[in-house]
Amino acid sequence: MGHIELAAPVTHIWYFKGVPSRLGYLLDLAPKDLEKVIYFAAYMITEVDTEARAEDMPTLEKKYSSDVKKIESRRDFELDTRTKKMESDLSDLEDEGAKADARRKVRESGERELKTIRDRSQKELDRLDAVWNRFKNLKVQDLEGDELLYRELRDRYGVYFKGSMGAQAIQSRLETFDLKAEFDKLNELSQTGKGQKKTRAIKRLKVVNSFLNTRNKPASMVLDCVPVIPPDLRPMVQLDGGRFATSDLNDLYRRVINRNNRLKRLADLGAPEIIVNNEKRMLQEAVDSLFDNGRRGRPVTGPGNRPLKSLSDMLKGKQGRFRQNLLGKRVDYSGRSVIVVGPQLKLHQCGLPKQMALELFKPFVMKRLVDLNHAQNIKSAKRMVERARPVVWDVLEEVIAEHPVLLNRAPTLHRLGIQAFEPQLVEGKAIQIHPLVCTAFNADFDGDQMAVHLPLSAEAQAEARVLMLSSNNILSPASGRPITSPTQDMVLGLYFLTSLREKELGEGRAFSSIAEAVMAFDQGSLSLQAKLNFA
Repeated sequence: MGHIELAAPVTHIWYFKGVPSRLGYLLDLAPKDLEKVIYFAAYMITEVDTEARAEDMPTLEKKYSSDVKKIESRRDFELDTRTKKMESDLSDLEDEGAKADARRKVRESGERELKTIRDRSQKELDRLDAVWNRFKNLKVQDLEGDELLYRELRDRYGVYFKGSMGAQAIQSRLETFDLKAEFDKLNELSQTGKGQKKTRAIKRLKVVNSFLNTRNKPASMVLDCVPVIPPDLRPMVQLDGGRFATSDLNDLYRRVINRNNRLKRLADLGAPEIIVNNEKRMLQEAVDSLFDNGRRGRPVTGPGNRPLKSLSDMLKGKQGRFRQNLLGKRVDYSGRSVIVVGPQLKLHQCGLPKQMALELFKPFVMKRLVDLNHAQNIKSAKRMVERARPVVWDVLEEVIAEHPVLLNRAPTLHRLGIQAFEPQLVEGKAIQIHPLVCTAFNADFDGDQMAVHLPLSAEAQAEARVLMLSSNNILSPASGRPITSPTQDMVLGLYFLTSLREKELGEGRAFSSIAEAVMAFDQGSLSLQAKLNFA
């Protein structure tokens, strides 16, 4: 498989934009904050030398006080100079006998300049104070969205910390992330914490524990290269007239390659940081669109404003690779038909249409016909089956006895989505199923279809009978509660059968046995809901 070496790392969109955000849980960051870092809207502090900072704090504090005094003394000097100049100008105007209006203008101009000096100095002091307070409390994973503040912080105290933007910052943080220490901390918090804190600690603990168990590195969530799937999976077809129809993936890959090459060229030219960062953000967005177009922001569109199909779109859903091509592929010894209810069936039985059963069990029927000397060879047995001779149906009944079949309803979301049944031959073309297994299959009778599969080997048949037979799967594997409980029509029928009504036909009659009462009901001289006496 080919790959694209990226000029700058990018974060995998599934990990930070999925619900829940695994990257957010691991780093204990809100998805919005994570997005700010990844898309170059905020800086993240990735490393802080706390020991050096603590050691140099007295010296740094003196330097801070000295800088404050410098600004204040400069301000006082400028104010004093400007005040003296204003007083001198006013004195000169007075000596010249200038009008009051001219003197007022000079005074107002001087006061405006004095205010400007005070405001400018106050801004400098506020900025210095903000930088100092930020530095004193600076810790790993802090975010800073004010670029001017961060730049000044870096210029003054850059030797004590490291920070950056984009996937590079996330990668640096993940490389130094201590999973074991975080696991111990979260484990304790999940036992001692309460309310929201405890809930979040448990959720984060699952993610941290998964990394520890699988021994995967958290930094793998940031990509340095992007895999390129084989050309057969993203074909390009020539149309009449010399034009080409291409897979959407090719367009998405082209965007990634173009932006990656442009970023390399800008880096080689030594372009300004702001331009390089913008190109890195565009590369991140191109890779996001390749993996999951439309997950974040507006999707990339093709001709006619149609959103392009990304890798995720190719995999997920009913038409995706898994359900359409892998789980939904055509296999031998299988059939498919509409399902209808079979109230006369037992829980472990299903009704199989005769024609479908004959086609499914054809090789078995042919072999049995030869064994019983109804046919001389396989060829004549095949001819008998195709002509549906009466003896064929008798042999089919014998072959299917105690040979379980598997019924499956898509989507198979849990293990009860495919179960084994003993087939019973029925007329028609619809598969009949017991009403109690509908809940497990999430099936109803409004046109649902089910697939039939035939376990061939003795081992497969034994497994189907022991593990997959519907009468052995009465409890839900998720909760342990019964999943084969009556619903809808059955509940109504049971209620109707067991309810008593006054003055019904045959009320008060005495019977010596249940069989006698059933006979009276069959003759129409007794109501279902009449009150009876048994001798």
